[in-house]
Amino acid sequence: MARQKISKRTVDALTWRPPGPSQQFLWDTALLGFGVYVLASSQKTYVCQFRRDGRSQRVKIGPHGPLTPEQARAEAARILGRVAHGEDPAAEKRARRAALTVNAIADAWLAEHIEPLRKPNTISEYRRIVDIHIRPRLGRATMRDLKRADLAVLRAWLCETPTMANKALAVFGSLWAYAAKAGHVDVDANPVRGIERYREQARERFLTVEELARIGEALRLAQTEGLPWAIDETKLGAKHAPRESNRRRILDPFAVAAIRLLILTGARLREILHAQWSQVDLQRGVIFLPDSKTGKKPIYLSAAAQAVLASLPRIEGNQHIIVGGKDGAPRADLKKPWAAVCGAAGLEGVRLHDLRHSFASFGAGASLGLPIIGKLLGHSQPSTTARYAHLDQEPLRRAVDTIGATISAAMAGKASGAVVKMKKPRRAR
Repeated sequence: MARQKISKRTVDALTWRPPGPSQQFLWDTALLGFGVYVLASSQKTYVCQFRRDGRSQRVKIGPHGPLTPEQARAEAARILGRVAHGEDPAAEKRARRAALTVNAIADAWLAEHIEPLRKPNTISEYRRIVDIHIRPRLGRATMRDLKRADLAVLRAWLCETPTMANKALAVFGSLWAYAAKAGHVDVDANPVRGIERYREQARERFLTVEELARIGEALRLAQTEGLPWAIDETKLGAKHAPRESNRRRILDPFAVAAIRLLILTGARLREILHAQWSQVDLQRGVIFLPDSKTGKKPIYLSAAAQAVLASLPRIEGNQHIIVGGKDGAPRADLKKPWAAVCGAAGLEGVRLHDLRHSFASFGAGASLGLPIIGKLLGHSQPSTTARYAHLDQEPLRRAVDTIGATISAAMAGKASGAVVKMKKPRRAR
């Protein structure tokens, strides 16, 4: 437990050090019970800790910045004085917290629980769900007063987007659990419990060999002759557009390479876009990602994938494989080039993530085994890979052929049926 006189200099120098608890404390040597903690997000908060009725209790004083160490120490001294006179500041604070709104608790939840512990994409998604769906309907309500009917209204409001409705309920459930740990609400009173979730339709799309051939041809054209593009003839200026025979556009070679790598590796979009040359080991045929959705992950490179990498130039000052428009940055997304490729290939409703599903489906169809496919995709749970089990038909086909041939031979009285004659049981003497 770190102890030092709390001053502006010592608080400014206080940093969160991994590994360790989410809150890391510095306790004052000048006033017993006065302290400050820091989060992984670098947010620092002053606290006062004391014992009352034999129990240790802690009260937040406020954040560093708006409060100086001297102001926070003075408030801590006032709280400790009240405790000495038999008052219970912690109970009073709990009563005030119980009246906090959903907005106030959501702000604390995002700052103290989500941002220090989740990955950037998850933080962004949680914040988006809170800001767009939870705050407009529930934000001004007092957290402890919410009932199951309020959450049912939220679900009904999102009925046209069932997947998002289920996500919003899950996020609110996590928010309530955080509020319960902080003492704002009763954990057993969670209004999300008992609300039935919408049935979600799986959006998995597996490309056929013929569709992959069309994508391959579109990618070839995108790098050579260019992809055709259409124009709205009714708009002003349409008459000044190039002739239809000349309406072709060559795509950015890095975008084309990224699409090829997604097809050939089964990797996630951000894993390819954010990959760096320093992570590539061509001798082993692997891109070693220091972090991904499931932690550290190797992306295994086939000979075709290695050929794609070999065709790309390295841009000075940019460490990323798929170079973006800004200096030193990776490409932000592939929405426009992928739409152009799909249009040229005559494909509708195919998402970039479907390339990952297709990679897995070809592995399952070749009977490579779900554990191997899971390793290639970087799944942390076998249950995630199990969705492709129905595509692995080859072992079942061999099994049914073997069983069918054996039964058929037996029925025809052939020895190949491998029918074993059973011995007559001996009579007991």
